Amino acid sequence: MTTAFVLSGGASLGAIQVGMLLALAEAQITPDLIIGTSVGALNGGWVASGPDVARIEALADVWRSLSRNEVFPTRPILGLLGFLGQRRNLVPDTGLRRLLSEHLGFSRLEDALIPLHVVATDVLSGQDMLLSSGDAIDAIMASAAIPAVFPPVNIDGRDLIDGGVVNNNPLSHAVALGADRAWVLPTGYSCGLPQLPRGALSIALHAVTVAINTHLAFDVARFEHALDVRVIPPPCPLVVSPADFSHAARLIEQSHRDTREWLATAHPGTGQARLLEPHEH
Repeated sequence: MTTAFVLSGGASLGAIQVGMLLALAEAQITPDLIIGTSVGALNGGWVASGPDVARIEALADVWRSLSRNEVFPTRPILGLLGFLGQRRNLVPDTGLRRLLSEHLGFSRLEDALIPLHVVATDVLSGQDMLLSSGDAIDAIMASAAIPAVFPPVNIDGRDLIDGGVVNNNPLSHAVALGADRAWVLPTGYSCGLPQLPRGALSIALHAVTVAINTHLAFDVARFEHALDVRVIPPPCPLVVSPADFSHAARLIEQSHRDTREWLATAHPGTGQARLLEPHEH
């Protein structure tokens, strides 16, 4: 049986995936291939170097140390130029590139210990692009290039942005790559916020994660008859903004605990999309 880990996007809520990955590793559930989009590509890249408990604990340490300014460094002049149409992005991608260069265990996708595939979007055509070879940092940065926030990444003459624009949770690729079972690791969305997030970036990221979750529910309903889909429930209600990295330690701990309990009792079947449907608290 070929097992895929499918990791969706969600900005700072990617910490939730770390807790899920840790629980899966402790249960000795490992992937034969990994498909990631946006922050799921970053987490997936780490696991592609080895899905053992020690390495995922190291990933958790990185997440606990992150700050918003490391990932979304504020550059007022760059933001103004972006607003005026003189630049393609509001925030530089130097912080994420530095993290990847320091921690990624391979330089090319095809060199990963576990086959890694990341999803990006061609800006001009709107085409869903599955990247399975080539420069690993460029591929992951392309998959994580949130539109207007980070700059597009040019790969083979194509300007690529966040895969979540068209295919945030790429179960279709898991099917095409021959997976018999897919463990889906969503980040959820901030379903319990008492009021709108503060700031343009926070509102934009919240809107993106709501769209991601809705699309994910659709994909699960569409593909759960094509392979054995196991959607790990994200924490809910969730009151953390996807732009806020200060809650990573708590999110990892909560997700780790919840996933361990779910693995001990869950009997996945059809109808899992209802776990992800939009709701209010």
